[in-house]
Amino acid sequence: MVRKRFASIPLAAGATFLILLFSIVQHLPGGEAFVTRIGVVKAALPLDISLLRTPLSLYVPALDLPVWGALAQVLLVFGIAEIVLGRKATLFIAYACTLAGTLYARIGVQIGPEHLFGFASKVAYMRDTGPSAAVVALAICVAWKCRAWFTGAAVVATMIGEVIVLPNLAGLEHVVAIITAVLIAATGEVFGSYWPRVLNGVGAATLVSAERQRTA
Repeated sequence: MVRKRFASIPLAAGATFLILLFSIVQHLPGGEAFVTRIGVVKAALPLDISLLRTPLSLYVPALDLPVWGALAQVLLVFGIAEIVLGRKATLFIAYACTLAGTLYARIGVQIGPEHLFGFASKVAYMRDTGPSAAVVALAICVAWKCRAWFTGAAVVATMIGEVIVLPNLAGLEHVVAIITAVLIAATGEVFGSYWPRVLNGVGAATLVSAERQRTA
């Protein structure tokens, strides 16, 4: 960071720029309709359209929240995750947990408000965009990687408290993102070094076999 500045975290810098760009565009005349067509996801939309829009929906900030909050979250948390977890893992976790929240919204609408984790039908027409689910998930994965258990527990407690105090679509999607992030982190913990060990073993066996053939 000292040597390269923002060039050392290109993913975080690019994501922050996209959020700022979408925030500006959607407040221009005709801009909201354009952003809606390419990046706004709703549970009422057909699944294939939602899946196509999900990658960009991560960078579309909510209209009723200050954009500076989203910019600060993404730059800080994405930047730390990019350094700690790596660029590919950061991108995978961000999109996987965002997609999990998007799919959960559809399930919640289908099961209905009579279920504890269900939603009223009007939720299907609400905008389901923003980087918050990805930010929460990355915070959990970074805390797991660094063994920062107090920080991870604080994030979980905050998100659960949000759902209890103000139950809404965003809050429950944050909880889904946390669950998905924990599953990803636990899977990486268990199987992360499995295939590298297998490949190393195969490579060593190949070298031994080649050496024996050469000797013979």
